[in-house]
Amino acid sequence: MLCVLALGDGLVEVAGVKNYRSILFAAAAIGFAAGSSVQAAPEWLTDYKKAQQEAKTSNRLLLVDFTGSDWCGWCIKLDKEVFSKPEFKDYANKNLVLMEADFPRAKAQAVGLKKQNQELAQQYQIQGFPTIIVLNGDGQKIGELGYMEGGATTFIAELEKLRKG
Repeated sequence: MLCVLALGDGLVEVAGVKNYRSILFAAAAIGFAAGSSVQAAPEWLTDYKKAQQEAKTSNRLLLVDFTGSDWCGWCIKLDKEVFSKPEFKDYANKNLVLMEADFPRAKAQAVGLKKQNQELAQQYQIQGFPTIIVLNGDGQKIGELGYMEGGATTFIAELEKLRKG
C-alpha cells in the first residue's frame, strides 16, 4: 500500500506505508517525551536577594547550599544522593527555593558572586561544607543540615520537620 499526496490534477507517491508508520511513530514518541518532561527540574539560584524575594512571594522555604562543588567529596555525594534525585526535585518544586553558595577551587567565579558568598558564609557562621541553611520567607534561619545517610527520603523528612516547625 502507498501513501499518496494530491497535488493539482495528479497524484504523487510520497512514501510506502512502512515509512509513513515510522514517521507517525517517531512523532508520537517525540510528543510523549516532551509531555513527560513538562515539570522542569528546580532552578538553583545564585543571587541571594533574588532567592530570598522569591521565597517570600511564593511562601516557600529558602534552602541555601554552601558547597565546594568541584572539590568537596561530601558536597558531591550530597548532590548525587539527594539533590539530583527525582523525589527531591519534586519536593523542591513544591516547597523550596534553592540557592547555591559555591566556593569552588578550580571553576572561575565572578568577583561579585564570590564576595556575596563569603559574606553569607560569615553571616551564617559556616564552618565546613556541605552546610545547608534553611530560611523562612522573612530570611530567618529555621534550621541547618549537612550530609546525612539515607538519601533523598531522609533529607526530605528533615526538611519537612523544619517546614512544619
